[in-house]
Amino acid sequence: MPAPCRTLASFVRELEDNDELIRIAEPVSPMLEIARQAIAESVSPAAVPSESAAHFDHDLASLGGRALIFEHVEGCDFPLAINLFGSYSRIERALRCGEDGLDGLGARVAAITKMEPPGGLRDLVAKGRRLIPLLKVPPKSVRSGVCQDVVHLASQGNVDLRRLPLIKCWPLDGDPAAVGWPMTAEQAGTAGGEGRYITLAGMHTIHARDRGKAKPASHNIGMYRAQLLGPTTLAMHWHIHHDGAARWRSWKEIGEPMPIAICFGGEPVLPYAATAPLPPGVSELLMAGFLEGRGIPMVQARTVPLRVPANSEIVIEGFVRTDAGACGWDARGEEPLGPGAVLEGPFGDHTGYYSLPDRYPITEVTAITHRRNAIFPATVVGPPPQEDFWLGKTTERVFLPLLQTLIPDLVDYDLPMAGCFHNWAVLGIRKDYPLQARRIMHAVWGAGQMAWTKCVLVVDADEVDVHDQEAVLRAMFTHVDFARDVELTRGPLDILDHAAAARGAGGKVGFDATPRWEGEASGTADSPIVVEIGDRLAGFPRSEVTSWGCGRCVVISTGDEPGSVHEAMDGWNGLVVLLDDDVDLTNRLHVWFHLLAGFDPMRDVSVQGNIMVLDARSKIGDGETVRDWPPFLGWSV
Repeated sequence: MPAPCRTLASFVRELEDNDELIRIAEPVSPMLEIARQAIAESVSPAAVPSESAAHFDHDLASLGGRALIFEHVEGCDFPLAINLFGSYSRIERALRCGEDGLDGLGARVAAITKMEPPGGLRDLVAKGRRLIPLLKVPPKSVRSGVCQDVVHLASQGNVDLRRLPLIKCWPLDGDPAAVGWPMTAEQAGTAGGEGRYITLAGMHTIHARDRGKAKPASHNIGMYRAQLLGPTTLAMHWHIHHDGAARWRSWKEIGEPMPIAICFGGEPVLPYAATAPLPPGVSELLMAGFLEGRGIPMVQARTVPLRVPANSEIVIEGFVRTDAGACGWDARGEEPLGPGAVLEGPFGDHTGYYSLPDRYPITEVTAITHRRNAIFPATVVGPPPQEDFWLGKTTERVFLPLLQTLIPDLVDYDLPMAGCFHNWAVLGIRKDYPLQARRIMHAVWGAGQMAWTKCVLVVDADEVDVHDQEAVLRAMFTHVDFARDVELTRGPLDILDHAAAARGAGGKVGFDATPRWEGEASGTADSPIVVEIGDRLAGFPRSEVTSWGCGRCVVISTGDEPGSVHEAMDGWNGLVVLLDDDVDLTNRLHVWFHLLAGFDPMRDVSVQGNIMVLDARSKIGDGETVRDWPPFLGWSV
């Protein structure tokens, strides 16, 4: 029997029935006020803690507060829902997880992706039954949908994006001059939007080669931000490696604007499916149908040649201009901004920092359609944990089986909150041969979106629970000789990694925290020797020997150069981390967050003797080696 049809409205009712949602009737401003309340809610105790999540996230399984509905947003025509997916319990509801939670969902994925050849006819039939659900989940075309109950056409003067409750999340959003750019919002072309953004919508696009096809194979859904510019215009933001950007480039090659549909709500699985790191050729709509247990109904858009989820709450239709230049534009250079683009940003991002302004194309809106009594969904991104943290941890759990097909040695892995998903991965292996950890590091650096990972730590899964941060750090500082057990290399990095020496490229580092085997470290001790710190920190008033570093990790706030620090620490054995003066050196999360965000392994790591100095302080530009350094957003935890 097919699963009952769900919509965002029905999901809101389900959350309300289970004490997972709060309605706020008082008028609120979309300018910072909604975001401020959502951030406070995201770090409060969860209304319904997830028992199944406790084994892989000891610290945050019971956090996330409740979802919020703001019924009266000033100057807007729709109520706004936020923090809908901001706890393990709510994301489990959205993805139809059973009692086994996200790991159970991962097991369902594994049952399909890890099939072995059948042992006989009976086994063949049994394995075939596992595939039956896939036959029911492709998207289905329908003639009409509630997303088009009401239609507003720009050609008739009925479209005003400012009536949608787009929110401003952080004080400097949309103000390039505030982050040091020599251009005001007026000059950037973005002042009309007042720093308000779309933050939780599926962006539907197709490749230009599929134009005119009724069911284009390249139909893609991405989760990108869009900055409000005015009544009928938005600025699209996507990273160069995203599918949406690739599709935009295909339309640019033929000189035609790219059709786009920006869809809010619909089946509760859609926001996650839009963020899932699917293998090439696997449709987000197919993934959504698999999660939902039935195909997603799709209806033809009114003014663009695209199909859209029929159960969407709101759909913005339009065309993205392709006469715009590429991103990577410097407002301080001689090249003009050019047609079809604005200087988008800055924007407070999930890295905990503002992503800095850059050139992005304008979307010209042709229609807004919506269901009657529609709800507008939004989210806040910023220093973890925010709502996107739980979506990211969902990917960690659901895609473990797929990662294991690429890396069979992998037993489990963890993407710690301090690493914001692309800065740090902890990998657990069952060690079978010398230097196996080195192979695993490079395997991860070549595995899909894991390729953007900057720092990898490998532990023995028989010795260490990868989800236990104290145990992981104990293994690191017990086993890692920082002159011997470190792998440094270069490769692609996340575009948002501001510490990278170049845009989207820089250093990577791997730490082998597994016990030593013969053949790995000839002539050295199995475990590094702990040396007392003595009076070596006397010249550093702001310094700490960390409680979690087994006596082998020191954090220092100083203006001294790394060479001077090496000299002062001579004869010691361990890791020295240099941080800015405003970092709380006693807070493990803050230390690791700023450490991972603030260094490029090929530029900021130096080893002398048995001491590694890692310089994670803010960098002042010195030509080609350091990019512009963005402001930090601040902590809520």
